[in-house]
Amino acid sequence: MLTAQRTSSDMLAGVPDVSVQEAWAALKDQPHSMLIDVRTEPEWAFSGRPDLSSLGKDTVLLSWRLYPDFELNMTFVNHLGGLIGDKETPLYFLCKTGGRSRDAAEVMLAEGYTQCFNIAHGFEGDPNDQAQRGSINGWKAEGLPWQQV
Repeated sequence: MLTAQRTSSDMLAGVPDVSVQEAWAALKDQPHSMLIDVRTEPEWAFSGRPDLSSLGKDTVLLSWRLYPDFELNMTFVNHLGGLIGDKETPLYFLCKTGGRSRDAAEVMLAEGYTQCFNIAHGFEGDPNDQAQRGSINGWKAEGLPWQQV
């Protein structure tokens, strides 16, 4: 289980990776924790998105890069900061496989948010031998709640 506070040496090491199961447990056990899905609108529509309704929470859907040009979302920090009441709120970042979410978490850590975590393998995870995602690791493969909207 994740500790509630990070040490200064953890912060110097950057954003830690957590498994999807660790993230789910933290979102369940930490009342003010938040899940931030940084994928694009087409990804949410076509691949689905995490469903936190059983926890009484909503996933924050905020693209790190904007479709279709994949340009950096220059309003990301201000937009997300406006949703967070306390810079010590545990923030769990998710993308397709764990790359964009790490970038977003690193930026928020640099902005002074002290509990930023990257969800390893993301929503869809690594591709299988047929180059399909969603069956080896990641949110979907672990059987965590998700929805297609």
